[in-house]
Amino acid sequence: MTRGPHPDFTRRRFLRQGLLTAGAVPLLGTAPAWAAPLLGTAPGWAAPLPAAGDTDVEGVLADPQLARRPHHAPRAKAVIFLFMYGGPSQVDTFDYKPELYPLDGKTVKVKTRGRGGAKSEGRIVGPKWSFKQYGASGKWVSELFPHLGRRVDDIAFLHSMSADSPIHGSAMFMMNSGSLFSGHPCLGSWLTYGLGSANRDLPGYVVMLDRTGGPISGAKNWSAGYMPASYQGVVLRSQGSPILDLGLPEGGTRPRLRRLLDRLKEHNTEHLAARAGDSDQAARIESYELAYRMQAAAPEALDWESESDGTKALYGLDAPDTEDFGRKCLLARRLVERGVRCVQIYSGGAHNDDNWDAHGDLFLNHERHAGRTDKPIAGLLADLKRTGLLDETVVVWGGEFGRQPTAEYETGTGRDHNAYGFTMWMAGGGIPGGVSVGATDELGSIAVEDRFHVKHLHATILWQLGLDPNRLTYRHGGLDRRLVGVEGAAPIGRLVT
Repeated sequence: MTRGPHPDFTRRRFLRQGLLTAGAVPLLGTAPAWAAPLLGTAPGWAAPLPAAGDTDVEGVLADPQLARRPHHAPRAKAVIFLFMYGGPSQVDTFDYKPELYPLDGKTVKVKTRGRGGAKSEGRIVGPKWSFKQYGASGKWVSELFPHLGRRVDDIAFLHSMSADSPIHGSAMFMMNSGSLFSGHPCLGSWLTYGLGSANRDLPGYVVMLDRTGGPISGAKNWSAGYMPASYQGVVLRSQGSPILDLGLPEGGTRPRLRRLLDRLKEHNTEHLAARAGDSDQAARIESYELAYRMQAAAPEALDWESESDGTKALYGLDAPDTEDFGRKCLLARRLVERGVRCVQIYSGGAHNDDNWDAHGDLFLNHERHAGRTDKPIAGLLADLKRTGLLDETVVVWGGEFGRQPTAEYETGTGRDHNAYGFTMWMAGGGIPGGVSVGATDELGSIAVEDRFHVKHLHATILWQLGLDPNRLTYRHGGLDRRLVGVEGAAPIGRLVT
């Protein structure tokens, strides 16, 4: 496992770039126009704004949506994380390994370690789909993703990702919070804690689950951990009432609710005054206020029906297989357009073939999930680009790990988990497109070139949003906690600008 700065991003370069970009902040010379409000230069913003993640400034914890200055000029203001729960197979999607095709069915010497433990040999499962080259970059992409193939010149592929666990529960925690264990704040929580809100009428961190249900461990995957509860993710449904319990009670009115909340706030504030530092109480007060504001703002933000027929078709809303995930992708665009910091969309839920966890029939599993997501994700990238939002939104695709090139059982095409060499990709928000970084061995079993840990992915996301991953801390349990761990980590050098 790679720790600390990657060789492509040296400590000297990291410090130099940090100093240079930090020095450029007041001038906004390298920041896009939308960055001005975040940097505290627009009229109406408090000046000076507290620094990113500054918990010592009076009012920050009491008002978790208060905007904060980033550490340096940001390239992006929001993140959309497309989480392929269960672990998609890299060698069947974006990591082309022609050597595997003629080895199909043969037992070879190869070291693997997955759910079934460590093995020294295995039966090769050749890729079940052909690959072809796309775009000016000539990127090889599986026929599972014909629509995404046409977007490769906007995408940076990371072929050498690694994590610390091949078990779903702990791997999910690591991908979401940087730790193998529950109880730590997730990526969206760190972003809203570090930067505050760009729209006080909507939550900063939104989660949309698969129609089959949530992932293993449920809400712990969008928890704020030891941070105030105000930073946790808000689950949004793409059908029916988007946010449960948000509407007015029968016979209720907004003025009556406002009077009730004002009286409740008086009592809660009086209670809090005698208990300084009670962040849970402060978060509770703010949650009532946010819910009240959302009653007015959320219906417009979530009104995807107002979009044109052409836009709906772009996301696949005109076909039953793609309608559900496409609607979530369209809502994600509408939310980041309105200032939501982090939107996470899950493809796959529950267990077995309800998600990407292909232990049995690989063909059935990946045809189902790729078929439901390919066109909506490609539509999201195209829509973000044509509206100019791709310049300021980082899009991330991937699961908690990948899969082995060998079969898990004596018969069948199912693959075991692989946390030691898998593929993810990023696009937008200043990330260069049409590039591939890192590599696995010839069988796709382990990262062998420029291995990147999940912490480097997190560091890259934070950096693009103007946050230094090693300066963004939260004091807890006697330690200055970080998303990238107390030991720190640098962003992936070839992807940051």
